[in-house]
Amino acid sequence: MSLSISHWSRLHGDALGSATLKQEMHDFIVEEQLGFEPSGEGEHIFLWLEKTNLNTAFVAESLAKFSRLHLRDITYAGRKDKFALTRQWFGVHIANKKEPNWDEFELEGAKILQVARNDRKLRVGVLKGNKFELVLRNLTSSLGADAEFDVQALEQRLALIKHQGAPNYYGSQRFGEMRVTPNADEQTTTGDKLLLGGNLALAEKLIGGEAIRNRNKRSMAISALRSWLFNEIIHQRIVQHNFHQPLLGDAMQLSGSNSFFVFEDEAEQNDIIKRLAEFDINITAPLWGDGKLHSTTAARDLELQCVAQFPEIIQTLNSLGLKQQRRAIRIIPQGFTWQIQDNNLTMQFSLPAGCFATSIVRELLDV
Repeated sequence: MSLSISHWSRLHGDALGSATLKQEMHDFIVEEQLGFEPSGEGEHIFLWLEKTNLNTAFVAESLAKFSRLHLRDITYAGRKDKFALTRQWFGVHIANKKEPNWDEFELEGAKILQVARNDRKLRVGVLKGNKFELVLRNLTSSLGADAEFDVQALEQRLALIKHQGAPNYYGSQRFGEMRVTPNADEQTTTGDKLLLGGNLALAEKLIGGEAIRNRNKRSMAISALRSWLFNEIIHQRIVQHNFHQPLLGDAMQLSGSNSFFVFEDEAEQNDIIKRLAEFDINITAPLWGDGKLHSTTAARDLELQCVAQFPEIIQTLNSLGLKQQRRAIRIIPQGFTWQIQDNNLTMQFSLPAGCFATSIVRELLDV
């Protein structure tokens, strides 16, 4: 089967035009928000590190070589974009070994900004969130390069996202790089053709029963497949005009928490709608795995109807030992501000861990 990503619906209407993202390294800045301060003591060293044009895994390998430790002793809370300026924490489990002089660490594109000790290991997913600053250059009207860009429409769309949020789609990074090629089947709005993202190509091999021996590639394929199905359910809710409208049986996530409850009493509908509008709760969709869906009645029916179109994906995910989980279908950018100047859009906002800034951009412009 062929897995497309171009058909997923936008929530607030078509793209208002196009722009260039990541024209320069400083056009995409990401800074981790750990959510706690290192304790100042313990056998774990936390390194606050700034990097450009480097992926997180490579930096971890470099730190392991420098400190003469096993790679398993180097940890991080989350992966960050390569072509960007990013600041994130790395954990080094030094135990009883001699601590290296971090001033001597040399890696082009990387700089250690702070060293602190902590009494616990830095684990994947412990982040509170990430703060972003994006610059989108060369704003171009959807009517063509010769038409004047509609700044007022962009301002209105930005305000809409600030007050209503955006779909919590997994971004294109999750599915692998999309390469322009004259031989692909899928065509973009500009007439170019796209080659399937690398991770989705691996996912198709997984569905076909092909063994992926490389552990890291296998993990990325599984993640891409599960994320693709989640995005497909968001798409269906938008198409069916119930992205904001709660359905009886929806699993509602408490904002800022992984806890959720099921909306099962029709008498509570007005209260549920009010809490959704206040961003106190969010509707969720399944991250597919083996086991019983957490949603019930109408919401469960919608989710099952959606995934029933992809029996090979369901069978594959069920066979991998993954368990049913939930993820909010909406993201609300916090501290959302923007400036439009000299045909460029600059945005600042924060998102919870695991959410993609490019999903905010997608509601505005093609990039």
